[in-house]
Amino acid sequence: MSAHDFSFRKIDGGALPLAAWRGKPVLVVNTASECGFTPQYAGLETLWQRYRDRGFVLLGVPSNDFGGQEPGGDAEIHDFCSKNFAVDFPLAAKEPVTGANAHPFYQWVASVGGAPRWNFHKYLVTADGTLAGAWPSRVAPDDPVLTGAIKTALKG
Repeated sequence: MSAHDFSFRKIDGGALPLAAWRGKPVLVVNTASECGFTPQYAGLETLWQRYRDRGFVLLGVPSNDFGGQEPGGDAEIHDFCSKNFAVDFPLAAKEPVTGANAHPFYQWVASVGGAPRWNFHKYLVTADGTLAGAWPSRVAPDDPVLTGAIKTALKG
């Protein structure tokens, strides 16, 4: 089993299969609009802009699992991200990321790399769909440990 076996729903409708990004590293981040880490949206957008032309993909997955910090619906979340952070990277529809009702990707990643402990937990998936690493919320998008892992994943 790999990350490529899973699919999300796009925040604005339609399917978002991770298999569509086979051959590219993907950073999957569970997000929330009312969290102390919400300003990381700006750093995530910077990562996306910096590395996307090299094949990097960033996927935001809004979730209300931690502190009820993502109470809005998909349209409201999309508007918030666009207006406040000019988010251009792909966003999935809101999903649970912990527990028995967690999205299947998050159930899988919990079994191979640990479940997210808070909003803005980051998982890097390699081009072949394996998990390359996981970073907690406090690791900022521009942290050299994270950007180094992305650069390594881009090299293949």
